[in-house]
Amino acid sequence: MNARTAFHGISRLFTQSRLAVAGLGVTQIIGYGTLYYSFSVLAPSMGADYGLASDWVFGAFSASLLVSGLASPWAGRWIDRYGAGAIMAPGSVAAAAALVLCAHSANIPSFFIGLVAIHLASTFVLYNAAFALLVQMDPETARIRITHLTLIAGFASTILWPVTTELHAYLSWREVYDVFAAAHIVVCLPVHSWLAMLSRSQRRLANRTMASTVEPMLSSEHIRAGFILMVCGFAFLGFVNAAILIHMLPILAALGLGGVSVLVGTLFGPAQVASRLISLLSGNKLRPLALALISTGLMSGAVALLLWTGSALTGAVAFAILFGLGSGLSSIAQGTLPLALFGSHGYGERIGKSTAVRLIASSAAPFVFAFILHRAGISLSLTICVGFGIMAAVSFALIARLQRRQDER
Repeated sequence: MNARTAFHGISRLFTQSRLAVAGLGVTQIIGYGTLYYSFSVLAPSMGADYGLASDWVFGAFSASLLVSGLASPWAGRWIDRYGAGAIMAPGSVAAAAALVLCAHSANIPSFFIGLVAIHLASTFVLYNAAFALLVQMDPETARIRITHLTLIAGFASTILWPVTTELHAYLSWREVYDVFAAAHIVVCLPVHSWLAMLSRSQRRLANRTMASTVEPMLSSEHIRAGFILMVCGFAFLGFVNAAILIHMLPILAALGLGGVSVLVGTLFGPAQVASRLISLLSGNKLRPLALALISTGLMSGAVALLLWTGSALTGAVAFAILFGLGSGLSSIAQGTLPLALFGSHGYGERIGKSTAVRLIASSAAPFVFAFILHRAGISLSLTICVGFGIMAAVSFALIARLQRRQDER
């Protein structure tokens, strides 16, 4: 293979990688919006349909997150072995089938099975697989591509919360899920199928050229401790994120904001996008560990502000914006910190393990938060979230300490 042919091949893949980011952005908006964000809007109708209290509906949601967390390491291994593109295409079919299964569940057990199926399918189509695909395409540019992707996908809640609310005004929750299933087949499946072909093309080119890699920042003696601390940090932060996002609209309503709750909640998405845009425009100069610490501070501070200001509309608006800013940076850190600390080799399995612990920890959040909210009030619920945020910050700070010790040697 001569140099000119190699150059044209690499240039073509560069263009294709930008298209891949755009396509992935669309599928992530649909994926997160339909498989995750829509639940908080539809949960009251689900509970009424089955005669369940809302905290038990969120308990079923938590249990299904737990199952998907347990499955994440296996999904990561398959992604490393077969390629993320090859996994995401059948994942789209699985997501559609799971939504239909849940929509047509006749009783509580089949409803729970449907929720489990939804979150099992999500492990093959959401950020874990998308991040791994970008790393597999080109490890050296993966960090900037991940930022681009999260920038687009940040519109998921902004778009799907109002869309779900509007659809549900005319359709039952079951019919809404049927519509969402069709979106996975009509939009996501063709994009993921194209990405599967692109991934195979990239692998063939990589076999004929020198494939790039990203080396780990942590030495071998610190990798285990660093991984444990990173997983703990993302687990604590995952609890806060899951508790607040799933209950954002009920929280704002409980504070007495009434009909403006949805409007305030939609500020979260643009704030996510804004933080990612700021990161992008700054040239990604902040290291992933710094992003993790900043995001933790923003999210914890946002919850503390909401706790302090109570029912004040200005406080709720500031909370939604700050929490969105922190969540936006956190999504980037979840994809880039494992790559920076541990390198590109085995990235899929490593991020799968990290996600497993994070989901296992955060799977309790919707149920625990709903339980405390309804029995002890909103103040204690938000205080617990602030405490978990502080523990996340401590975990990330200890990783920075490990790095300083390593640099001093």
